[in-house]
Amino acid sequence: MTTHPSHGHELIPRPEPTPDAVRVALARIAPYRLAEMEQQKEQALAAALQDGRIGHLRHWLAYWQAQVEIERRPDLHSRHQAALAAVHATSSRDAPEFRAAMADLRAVEAEAQQAVSA
Repeated sequence: MTTHPSHGHELIPRPEPTPDAVRVALARIAPYRLAEMEQQKEQALAAALQDGRIGHLRHWLAYWQAQVEIERRPDLHSRHQAALAAVHATSSRDAPEFRAAMADLRAVEAEAQQAVSA
């Protein structure tokens, strides 16, 4: 596991970019999401077997690396939760508040993705 302290406190170090390491990290910080991770892994594996491309599995791992990044960093986690709450509090996808909340959500996810890709 590696640590990059430039963004402040972390609940756990960043896991190595392997399925097992990401699963172990998720089990430590957000065990309630393990079933979701496993279900998506099965879907990615089925898609990879169907069309013979490993890209589905790479995408699955990259997605879960970012999700672990969000869960392990309180700064990202709180921003993510606030954005989700704002999305769910809007009455319509056409509302300006919805678009702003979705932009915040995408920004958090992009920051997490960038952190694990660096």
